Amino acid sequence: MNALTAAAILPSLFWTMGRDTAPALREARMEQISVPADMATAWAGAPGISVQIANPKDAIKLLPPSVAYRYDEAAASSTPWVNSNGWKYMRNPGARFYYDVPGPGAALAAAEAFAYGGRAIVHTDAAGLKPFGLMIEFLKTLPSLDLPPLANIGYIDDGSPGSGELMNLLVRRNLLFRLETAPDRRMDVNVRYGEGEFAKLANGDPSSLVQKIRSDLTDDKRLIRIFGSEVVIAHLTGSGDRLRIQLLNYAAAARRVQEIRVGVIGRYPKYNVAVAGIHDAALADYKVGKDSTEFTLPSLKEYAVVDLSR
Repeated sequence: MNALTAAAILPSLFWTMGRDTAPALREARMEQISVPADMATAWAGAPGISVQIANPKDAIKLLPPSVAYRYDEAAASSTPWVNSNGWKYMRNPGARFYYDVPGPGAALAAAEAFAYGGRAIVHTDAAGLKPFGLMIEFLKTLPSLDLPPLANIGYIDDGSPGSGELMNLLVRRNLLFRLETAPDRRMDVNVRYGEGEFAKLANGDPSSLVQKIRSDLTDDKRLIRIFGSEVVIAHLTGSGDRLRIQLLNYAAAARRVQEIRVGVIGRYPKYNVAVAGIHDAALADYKVGKDSTEFTLPSLKEYAVVDLSR
């Protein structure tokens, strides 16, 4: 398979340490970094490292991708709250983005930016350098596959914080939507935030509105379903006979997710899979039904890509 050739789609390391750290960067196989303007001269000419200037103030700041656990009194248990930035990438196509993620979480930030095709810089520390570098090396090995995002929910965004929160919940629950300026009859459901049957609920609970959207769509029409995890988010692209599934584990800082069952609409008898940190990855219990395909991913740390074809 042909590896990626367009380095511009890879997230960039935003590095604020001195030139004396160049050996550590080379050890992490970092061939290109972004630095503040006042450090450009000091880094100029560093052997084996290309340097460009970046200013985080010109970018949209994103949350460190992660999971926070909130106590649910009704269920007497902790429920995961996924800090995903997918909806921000969707709302702001073409923008520049900035992460500040210390430690190993920098790897997940790099994977998230790549999955959504965003132009991002990731600031991390010495503890995050090697994980970030390993993720970049993995991303470079992926076959280039330029496919449009898939969705069957049309969403008309009014730009408000409430609308953003609803989009955030749709992403977190793997309900795939596309931003539209007007209802699209090709979509199974069209949502205009704050108007008509999708008007904001009196109690201001966006979760109830998400449940209505899911009910109107029906589970049978969901383009992708994930079983066995509340912390894995999928990004789906495809066209014709090809489908790419990108899976992000937002609990990666704490644990791997095991035995993730994935189902998609459509018959795809062929697959290729790549999992960050796992050589010779394979899928288990692969089944092609009448109009659907299901499989199990045995283990997921931060990121995996599954390419399906007919």
